[in-house]
Amino acid sequence: MTTSYARVSGVSQVELVEEESPPSLPAGAVEVDITYCGVCATDTHNYTSGGKVPPAVFGHEWTGTVRRVADDVRTVSAGQRVIACVGPACGTCAMCVAGHAEHCDTAFAEANGVTPDSPVHGGFAESIVVSARRVMPVVDGLSDVQAALVEPTAVTFHAVKRVRQQLGAVVVVQGAGPIGLLAAQHARHAGAGRLFVVEPNPERRRAAEELGFTDVVEPGEGFRAQLLEATSGLGADVLYECTGAAALLQPSAELVRRGGTLALLGFPMTDSTVSYGDWQVRELTIVGSLAYNHADFLGAMRAIADGSVVVDSLHTGTIGLGELAATMDELDSGKTTQAKVLVDPRR
Repeated sequence: MTTSYARVSGVSQVELVEEESPPSLPAGAVEVDITYCGVCATDTHNYTSGGKVPPAVFGHEWTGTVRRVADDVRTVSAGQRVIACVGPACGTCAMCVAGHAEHCDTAFAEANGVTPDSPVHGGFAESIVVSARRVMPVVDGLSDVQAALVEPTAVTFHAVKRVRQQLGAVVVVQGAGPIGLLAAQHARHAGAGRLFVVEPNPERRRAAEELGFTDVVEPGEGFRAQLLEATSGLGADVLYECTGAAALLQPSAELVRRGGTLALLGFPMTDSTVSYGDWQVRELTIVGSLAYNHADFLGAMRAIADGSVVVDSLHTGTIGLGELAATMDELDSGKTTQAKVLVDPRR
């Protein structure tokens, strides 16, 4: 049996490759038929950079059905719906041995596609062979589209969990793309007292309003004045920076009250200039967040299943593998109306 997959072949170039499925699976592996794979900013960066991201990460937001498992696999079985995830703490890496299992080196390497058993391609494929550590059964009640959106939901679940946001906190979420909208919902679920979503794009502001957020505003002095009025001149308790725009890091920090928290979710592709003295004098807590751990996927699925986090409205388009390059160009243009595009590899 053959399978097709997409890989980056040059700067802003994608090629489709067809290869034979392996006759047998290595120990500890599973083969999954991909149902959907989401497209995210990491994928577009990989595409426009000519493949600077590991190949296994090009298409990492996937869900599918297990086709077959190696003889020693007991965690999942053929016919079971699964999502891509990272494995539980390994217990043997340096971080685990030192007692820092939540930052397991093995799971972090899996998230970044650099383990020795990482596949040669990601989930923009008809099927994929991965370690059984890298899949998790879909919880009851989730649709295939919802399952395909678990990975970005886990990214934001992880970030809000790391912040340890206090009940009743005044929260600002900067950016209303998929990550911002998911982070805002997790922050609301975590007990935010008042929550501002800041976004220049009117369509994205509308998407935030449709999710029930009422303080949805454009960036600028008008918003700043509104925030200071709401907090008696103090500023936000927590600000989640979800745009990844390097130039916004210092202005974002200046919206946070003394002793508050600046949480970094968006990943800047260039260096940032910030005022270390300002951050120190005001005793800001800076929380960086990248990827997730195994438990975050289960928490994310449960949040979707019980309705605490709504993901269906983020899905704005479905394409086939042959449309991937054109979609990447559109997403990179800065003029797209798409939020989350899913690839159906058999479309």
